[in-house]
Amino acid sequence: MILEPGSGLEFAGAEGKTIEAKSPSLSSIFLNIIPTNPMITAFVTRSSGATLPVSIEAAENMGVPKSIYGFGLPVGATINMDGTTIYLGVCAMFIANSIGFDLDFSQQLTIVITAVLASVGTAGVPGAGAIMLLMVLESVGIKVDAGTPASVAYGMILGIDALLDMGRTSMNIVGICLALLRYLKAKNFLILIGGSNSPLIQPY
Repeated sequence: MILEPGSGLEFAGAEGKTIEAKSPSLSSIFLNIIPTNPMITAFVTRSSGATLPVSIEAAENMGVPKSIYGFGLPVGATINMDGTTIYLGVCAMFIANSIGFDLDFSQQLTIVITAVLASVGTAGVPGAGAIMLLMVLESVGIKVDAGTPASVAYGMILGIDALLDMGRTSMNIVGICLALLRYLKAKNFLILIGGSNSPLIQPY
């Protein structure tokens, strides 16, 4: 549950003792706050865009103000592609090593920058990351033409891309949710974490 700052609500324990407020950790936020429905939907659909209605519903259930999630979630589903960024960098390095293409520091840096920029422009649809991988490879001079060793290595990745897409899309959604909660922290919201013990009021 997320409460706006200055709501005037007070919480007490079962014996009338005031519950101690503690600074939240990322692990407690991840395990107790972020719903699993958006992650599962992202894993199955492989699409950040298709998961957006589920993410909006989860944000509403958490109590996130519409003025925040109404902007943050659609923008995040478009440009916040954490999993895709990692996927592009790792696959580009894999293909380069597979064909014996030595990458110097400047080329490795080019892969990092291009992967970040490519992930921002990647559409939130299944399989879009595999297309953007071609652009990242092209940026360091690796051409995926028919019959070349690079095309064979690319085909190996493409064969299991559906599984990789499930994982990276789930990571994208987790990154969006964490970014949303990080913004709430900066705006001094309160997050109520429930569990097997007494609930804690997290001051933001």
